[in-house]
Amino acid sequence: MSEVPEGVDLSSFQRKPPRPTATMTLTRDGPNGPEVLLGLRSETMAAFPGYWAFTGGGFSRVDTAAVESFSVLDIEHGKAIACILRETCEELGLAPNGDHMISIDENARFDVIKDKTNWLPHAEECNIPVNVDNIRILGHRITPPFGPVQFDNAFIHFHCGDWQSVPEIDLEPQTEFDEIMWESPEEILARWSRHEIKVAPPVISILLEFIRVMKFTGEDIVEAAENISRRQPGRQSVLFAHGVEVVPIRTATLPPADHTNCYLVGEPEGDFIIIDPAVRYREDMEDLADAVSRHQGQPVAIAFTHSHGDHLADMDLLREAFDLPVWGSEYTSKSVKCDKILHDGDKLKLGNQIWEVLITPGHHPGHTCFLSDAGLIAGDMVAGFGTILIPPGTGDMDVYIEQLTRLRELNSNLLFPSHGPVIALPHKKISYYIKHRTARHEKVLEAVVNGLSNIDDIAVKAYEDTPDAHPGLAKDQTLAHLLSHQKQGRIISDNSSNWHASIE
Repeated sequence: MSEVPEGVDLSSFQRKPPRPTATMTLTRDGPNGPEVLLGLRSETMAAFPGYWAFTGGGFSRVDTAAVESFSVLDIEHGKAIACILRETCEELGLAPNGDHMISIDENARFDVIKDKTNWLPHAEECNIPVNVDNIRILGHRITPPFGPVQFDNAFIHFHCGDWQSVPEIDLEPQTEFDEIMWESPEEILARWSRHEIKVAPPVISILLEFIRVMKFTGEDIVEAAENISRRQPGRQSVLFAHGVEVVPIRTATLPPADHTNCYLVGEPEGDFIIIDPAVRYREDMEDLADAVSRHQGQPVAIAFTHSHGDHLADMDLLREAFDLPVWGSEYTSKSVKCDKILHDGDKLKLGNQIWEVLITPGHHPGHTCFLSDAGLIAGDMVAGFGTILIPPGTGDMDVYIEQLTRLRELNSNLLFPSHGPVIALPHKKISYYIKHRTARHEKVLEAVVNGLSNIDDIAVKAYEDTPDAHPGLAKDQTLAHLLSHQKQGRIISDNSSNWHASIE
């Protein structure tokens, strides 16, 4: 993404209230200590595909009806509990029943999978138990503003008892999870730290909290859950991967995004750098300073991916909190004084992690990415949602597509964009970008070759498959395509700004 082009008004975007959701942390006493249940989300899922996560989902009207039907749900968190009982039935085929789990009748579960509203009549007929005993609310958390929609999630806990008494879980009827695993929180975090598995950020924060509290409970996970449920949660670090923490910063960027992701990058308890701390408000500066203080490592520099206004900071404000050298590409140094110029192929040792600098122009000259085993800090090469603009004045569409092809060949573990949530399937996302931009690039050229010369007419033709595209943005990006084709000698422009195919 980038700053909104001059003359384009997108101010009508308004952030919606958070949607209520619930997730279930199921634990059991394993043969070697406490274990937590995680499911591997299918790569077809819209949110966190290929990630290990808790079972759960969004509230439904049937959950509201359940609160009215069952007096045991007429409590503060009744809708959340009804939601998680329904989701656990559907996704795992299980239901809490006092101090243990039971399997749901197969026919009842199939009915719920077919239509979630079927959960309530089966519950009313006692085919599915509605038992709130020993169900704990670990806390609530509103997801950071990565996208236009945020979620107010209730973290719910139920302890299933001894591992030998937990029913087998049949994943065959449902489509959300491809696998499940019962594993200790420590082993899950160890595998995540080695980048062997991808784990949803909220899960990481819960596991870290369990590990911390269990040190004081003699490894009793039930007592730890009770302790957590009584505490007022403080600010939590949002870890996209081991050594990659994100802090969203409010910026004037392309809606529906209204934040830029600032990243703290480097091995915990070692050196780390602060990438794109685009603070313009004192409150955001203080939030970032708090995040840096929570980090157990040592900040050694501030780095910028590029010099668009939604990535650079008010440097006077930033200096109030951080007296650190600034790193950036040679082009970025034209906009902000850089103490160190970053070059393509530079290696940055941050704790035990090695991050390679990649100079990836196209969106902007001197645009910089950072690559490690954890993944790719992608800047504005891709976005977690929405689109990426190629500014006509400083961008180059051909170069942008070339650099996307280069990034795709890296087969990075994850993509960490400047706008939006972490991208779980880098090859798929970048391939889509390449296909989409190449097709639009060819449509613009085809329009000129077929005789269209006015940019308004070319834009209408090039975007005929996207009727909802903002006219101003469509024209702006059409110009970016035209200028790139002109640079490659495919088309020419006369003095009246009409466009024509080059004569071979």
